[in-house]
Amino acid sequence: MAAHTKRPRLALTLGDPAGVGPELGAMLLAVEANLHKAEVYILASASELEAACNDAGVAVALSDVPKPGFATLLDDHTESTEPILKGVVSEAAGSRAMHQLRRAVALANAGEVEAIVFTPLNKTSLHLGGMDQEDELRWFAQQLSYEGTTSELNVLDRLWTARVTSHVSLKEVAERVNARAVTAAIQLLHDVLRDSGVAAPRIGVAALNPHNGENGLFGREEIDEIAPGVATARELGLDASGPFPSDTIFLARHKFDGIVTQYHDQGQIAMKLLGFEGGVTVQGGLPVVIATPAHGTAFDIVGTGTVNLASTQNAFDVAVAVAGRRMASLEAQR
Repeated sequence: MAAHTKRPRLALTLGDPAGVGPELGAMLLAVEANLHKAEVYILASASELEAACNDAGVAVALSDVPKPGFATLLDDHTESTEPILKGVVSEAAGSRAMHQLRRAVALANAGEVEAIVFTPLNKTSLHLGGMDQEDELRWFAQQLSYEGTTSELNVLDRLWTARVTSHVSLKEVAERVNARAVTAAIQLLHDVLRDSGVAAPRIGVAALNPHNGENGLFGREEIDEIAPGVATARELGLDASGPFPSDTIFLARHKFDGIVTQYHDQGQIAMKLLGFEGGVTVQGGLPVVIATPAHGTAFDIVGTGTVNLASTQNAFDVAVAVAGRRMASLEAQR
């Protein structure tokens, strides 16, 4: 691969081959402006990319040598001869998706890319294909040998959300909400917001229990864990406030750059109601920028030409922006 340039180097995988991911990847690459924002390396076979372009009705400009306006295809010639059925959960689809994700992580570990964007995955297919972790974030952390604090972040327009707990049962949530985890989630969201260009992030923190716990009447997590976690964050110099009732905090979203929620759906329901088409998921806290559209594989519309590029485009833009600022910060430190 080429020597480092001022443009971020980005690995793109086409997600679950049975879903809309390949179409979205082709559509993203067909926007010439995107190929001027970053050096894009496509992790797919030539036939997979050709099929994706045919399904999307687009063409992609390719070059063996990275240059503005062109993408570079990294075909490792491992494509299976067994066809993967569209719109169907399968071990073959999950295995193929994971293979390309491993290649992307290998590029990141080797310092060859600053960012990874992957189009939608299917969790059932991933688990059939061998992913044992509870979600992609834990899988990425393991693959990157990263043991620090991580959180799946969601982005819509200028609002970012982080979670104290993520892909666990509701029964386990209260057990995992503690002051240290709350502070860590605030710190992580603050740092990523800074990387995204927000100079002084304002972060609100949601309560866990109804009515903010009603002074302990409906639970003491707000008193014993969440408020102390917020207080520690403020002692660290972060602009954090809360906890606020979870059923109203998003109505006051204009007051914040980011909101920390206590569990998955507490933030996801609000964000998807605010704008399902444009949402982005960022694998926060990892040493490499990783982003993906916040929607799923949409098996029901595969190949119909109706898939919306907005979330994938936003994921690409977020990854490029954050990676670019990290690169600029490293350059300034030298």
